[in-house]
Amino acid sequence: MLKKMISILAVTLLTVTVGANVQASTITVQKGDTLWDLSQANNTYVKNIKILNNLTTDLIHPGDALIVAPHKQYTVKQGDTLWDIAKNHQVTVSQIKEWNRLDTDLIHPGLNLLIFESVKTTTTNIAEKPIQSATGAPKESTSVAPSTEGQNKSTSAVPTTSTNNTSSKVITVKATAYTASCKGCSGITATGINLIENPNAKVISVDPSVIPLGSKVYVEGYGEAIAGDTGGAIKGNKIDVFIPSKQDAINFGVKQLKVTILN
Repeated sequence: MLKKMISILAVTLLTVTVGANVQASTITVQKGDTLWDLSQANNTYVKNIKILNNLTTDLIHPGDALIVAPHKQYTVKQGDTLWDIAKNHQVTVSQIKEWNRLDTDLIHPGLNLLIFESVKTTTTNIAEKPIQSATGAPKESTSVAPSTEGQNKSTSAVPTTSTNNTSSKVITVKATAYTASCKGCSGITATGINLIENPNAKVISVDPSVIPLGSKVYVEGYGEAIAGDTGGAIKGNKIDVFIPSKQDAINFGVKQLKVTILN
């Protein structure tokens, strides 16, 4: 009986300790991990992990560092501004807008906002002043923005192109082409994409130290693609673009192209 009581007490203490120390943390993806596994292990949702890490797909790979954080829903009250809400929750105006896909500072009473707690902020962004309060009366601008009610209910990841255009990185690379139909080729990329079953997939092979695996990119003359593969000869500012036809891949030749890393 004594041993049983001690065991129950230990579990109770552990529960209290975990509950008292919930905060944002960084986890490293291990081989075999999926977003679903990570969401269950960290008591969150796949949608939230994708939003917090600007992921546009469910594709992750070993070594990725992902931020997870407790979340809450805040209901906007009359007189609230994004700046007030950000300050009270120790986050930034930009973060709230990004998490909730808001393209304006206009908010109104009753709007539910998704807020991640214990996420580091920057003094530059948190100092931003709102244009309009939740009463609808302009403070520093006479422009009227469209209502954004319901935007925070989206289950898709936040597009980096709509909120982080200024952070997009453009590099010049030496580009060649490859195909999955070569003798001995499995057709499976380093990130698990089956190019034989998906011949229309836009995939490039990269040096992960230059373009992180899983990144969404825009390749000049090729279009939007996923950095989903690697290659022994792909080092530095060099890429291979996937082209299903062997002859078309040969005809591609060698080119100097600009690549925009979108996320």
